[in-house]
Amino acid sequence: AFTAYVERVLVPELAPGTVVILDNLATHKSAAAAKAMRDAGCWFLFLPPYSPDLNPIEMAFSKLKAHLRRIGARTFTELFGAIAQVCDLYSPQECWSYFKAAGYVSG
Repeated sequence: AFTAYVERVLVPELAPGTVVILDNLATHKSAAAAKAMRDAGCWFLFLPPYSPDLNPIEMAFSKLKAHLRRIGARTFTELFGAIAQVCDLYSPQECWSYFKAAGYVSG
């Protein structure tokens, strides 16, 4: 699924010279995905192992997990409904702040 995402969704949006930063999830080490990014003229780098402070998605997951605990979603239906609210949890400014806190934004 990751390779298909890279080939069909990510690569068409990337400009040559773009740097894609990946965590060390095993599926992210796909040779086909790496080739697709290289063929698009992009670089890809892996985060050091165990570095959640450099991974903006970990900051967002932390807020999501706190939200799920706060509302007490325990059944599949409750979790599905809670996850459907995810887009309302994060403002564009907050997402920008996650990238800034991880060191990907200057200024």
